[in-house]
Amino acid sequence: GTCTGLILMASRVDDSRVQSLNLLNIGVVRNSYGRQVDSFTAPLDLVLGGETVSLRGIFIRAPRISSVGSGTEVLGSLEGEPVMVQENHFLGCTFHPELSDSTAVHDYFVSMVKELEFAG
Repeated sequence: GTCTGLILMASRVDDSRVQSLNLLNIGVVRNSYGRQVDSFTAPLDLVLGGETVSLRGIFIRAPRISSVGSGTEVLGSLEGEPVMVQENHFLGCTFHPELSDSTAVHDYFVSMVKELEFAG
């Protein structure tokens, strides 16, 4: 889940109007980095499949991960705050990897799907 997808996947959301799918053991705050005019990019180092990958994170009215519960692994942070998490076969990002020049997040996701395909 990316941005809004992450919000829907979270187990705890700061907005009672949101009915989440409760797929990731995280808390989220909607639009926590500000309005559309406050959107920004930032360099990120992500740990994907045991390898560190650097890319430019694009944050557009991004949510903030306010808490990470047991079973959820932080794959990337920005200024000490999680921006990408994984729990089992679910991934969540507060940024938009599809707008980056890097395919690393997508490649990692495809490798996860292949792993599940062969395991099942």
